[in-house]
Amino acid sequence: MKNTVLHKANTRGHADHGWLNAYHSFSFASWYNPERVQFGTLRVLNDDTVAAGMGFGEHGHDNMEIITIPLEGDLAHKDSMGNAETIKTGDVQVMSAGTGIRHSEFNPNHDQRTKLFQIWLFPRTKNVTPRYQQITLNVSEQKNNFAQILI
Repeated sequence: MKNTVLHKANTRGHADHGWLNAYHSFSFASWYNPERVQFGTLRVLNDDTVAAGMGFGEHGHDNMEIITIPLEGDLAHKDSMGNAETIKTGDVQVMSAGTGIRHSEFNPNHDQRTKLFQIWLFPRTKNVTPRYQQITLNVSEQKNNFAQILI
């Protein structure tokens, strides 16, 4: 028998920093709920809105798989591996932080917000060489269909 875990949207953590409006499905930053720290290897599921021209300055991560999916607008990414990409609606970015990576991400548009999901997973293997991957999906083909985007 399978158990169903349901977390309704209105029970998520919330932080409005003016330039960032974030909803947290699991404990994150200043929001802490001891019953919602992670779900298996899923550590973060954030629903973020970044104001036009704003973003996250350079910061570091290690031993985390980070998936970014813009739902509206763009997100510019730069990292310590030399990647400098713009993630657009329909793109999926995967960054394996491994032994450590520094990066920044910001909304390059000065007239439009960026809405995105950011998902963090604990890696199967720790301390791997960091890597970056970005793919573009055909959004019209994906409507009401599943697509494997990670292996």
